[in-house]
Amino acid sequence: MHVLGGSASTTLAERISRELGNVPFGIPFRKRFPDGELYVRVGGSFEDQDVVIVQSLRADSDLIELFLLEDAVREAGARHIWVVVPYFGYSRQDRRFFPGEPVSARALARRVETDADAIITVDLHSDLNRGVFRKTLFEASGIPAIGRLLRERPVDLLVSPDKGGVDRVRRMAELLGKPWIALEKKRIDSERVELYYPPTGPDVRGKQVVLLDDVISTGGTIVESAKLLRSRGAEAITATCTHGLFLKDAFERIKAVTDDVFATDTVENPVERASVAPDIAAILRREIAHETKGTAAAPPVEAARP
Repeated sequence: MHVLGGSASTTLAERISRELGNVPFGIPFRKRFPDGELYVRVGGSFEDQDVVIVQSLRADSDLIELFLLEDAVREAGARHIWVVVPYFGYSRQDRRFFPGEPVSARALARRVETDADAIITVDLHSDLNRGVFRKTLFEASGIPAIGRLLRERPVDLLVSPDKGGVDRVRRMAELLGKPWIALEKKRIDSERVELYYPPTGPDVRGKQVVLLDDVISTGGTIVESAKLLRSRGAEAITATCTHGLFLKDAFERIKAVTDDVFATDTVENPVERASVAPDIAAILRREIAHETKGTAAAPPVEAARP
């Protein structure tokens, strides 16, 4: 097996290779032609090998690089190509909201899987996203990675910024054996929200509270959530998520109203302190073992759920 790290996920790819027992790890050569087109080259032959390409899709350029890497690896004779997309960009457009729109998640999924034999991702935005893939999809969860870090800290209450994250915060609560609540949210626009504390929620005065989300982008929801919890007397507030995009000044705004903030390493960011590498490696070990034994591949599952 070989692990290749795309430019958006080089560090995570190296961590995955170590989790797999220090399997060969490589960084493809890449450059830009004078007209701006991207050139990539992978080293050596992958004849009859399993090759794992790791590349998050935060920017459009990441997508082009992934397409080229898939084709290069196939040309180099790979037997089986595992495409690991820790952060699957465009996944929030999982349906058509207005006439004339594309279903962006579906459009990208079908193109990413063209030269892939199986896809591994982490915390897709919704159940709808899982249904757009035609090839085998394995979805790891960011919950175990975040949970490994939270176990080392005092936690009194887990909070989801809205009801859409109920399943996520409930699973973390089960993993840590802690109580949880979900705030009630009313969205004003893409950056502004109004939040309300549930009437039956516990008293947070003097408590160590953790805000848990799947994606932090502009930070509006997290900032308002932290302000609400602080106004009710929370002693310490930690904000955490799987995918830490931290657009514009989001990181500074969140730091101003919380005591700590961290994310996993699905996207390179200044606070990627929880790694999903063990959870992705667990999927690869299990499924490649199935192939080696000549057994049928497992159906698409969500892996690493607590």
